[in-house]
Amino acid sequence: MDLASLAIFRTVAREQSITRAAQLLGRVPSNVTTRIQQLEAEIGVPLFQRDRKAMTLTAEGVAYLDYADRILNLAEEAQQLVNPKEPAGTLRVGSMESTVAARLPLPLAEFNAKWPEVTIDLSTAPTRQLVDALLTHRIDCALIALPPGAAWFGADEVATTPLFREELVLLLPPGHPEIERAEEIKPRALAAFAPGCTYRFLAEEWVTDGGTRSARLQFQEVRSYHAMIALTAAGTCFSLLPRSVLDLVPEAGRFTIKPLMTIETCLAERPGFKTPAVLQFRKTLRAFSDIAESPDAPQ
Repeated sequence: MDLASLAIFRTVAREQSITRAAQLLGRVPSNVTTRIQQLEAEIGVPLFQRDRKAMTLTAEGVAYLDYADRILNLAEEAQQLVNPKEPAGTLRVGSMESTVAARLPLPLAEFNAKWPEVTIDLSTAPTRQLVDALLTHRIDCALIALPPGAAWFGADEVATTPLFREELVLLLPPGHPEIERAEEIKPRALAAFAPGCTYRFLAEEWVTDGGTRSARLQFQEVRSYHAMIALTAAGTCFSLLPRSVLDLVPEAGRFTIKPLMTIETCLAERPGFKTPAVLQFRKTLRAFSDIAESPDAPQ
């Protein structure tokens, strides 16, 4: 087992195709097939289920991919740390869906224009999953929102730089009466991302008054703000989202909107992890920040 074999395995796993993986890797398909067979022989278990349409991972393959990802990421991280030059290689950025939609397009464009040798690998997830990915070296940095006192998010294990101040608003169906209290909300289901999402956590806290009030709150889990807004428009659900995302919706004025609170979006990093790409990415984001830089901010 070597890094080249792991890289080939990871590419085949992602593409689910020997042919597509070979094209991406600049190898002939027979070479990729041989390397996968050698790796499976060395490990002693099949990593793929093979059929005419796709190469899908076995249960053992799924587990092995997790370790292969971490090994390859650590190898690249080590190379960048011990031999720092200008930003290059792959920068693995994790982010909340809302930040990708409303905050990242311009900073990413500027970063790419200045550092074209860096490949941005962008993934989205709720905050808690992003912190987990950061601490296990699956990503290099993450844009997250940390609710006050939520130790289960792992905030004490990462360094954070506040960047954007987000106004969170309660979105109610068009024609819904204005409200002051949670019990006045007519839909009983909250459209939200999976558990681990800060905004879902805050919505639940507000509806239940921090758990002190009994509330029959149901959840409709979604994977995008488009679905969240559509379910709210249909009258099926209500939702909580940043106003910066709602501003991107053409018919936003038709909804009933209640401002609730303000929360900061932060760049989270592993303490001591200072590759040139991460340092320049943080610098680029700060140029677009609407929060004054703290004297204690990471340098």
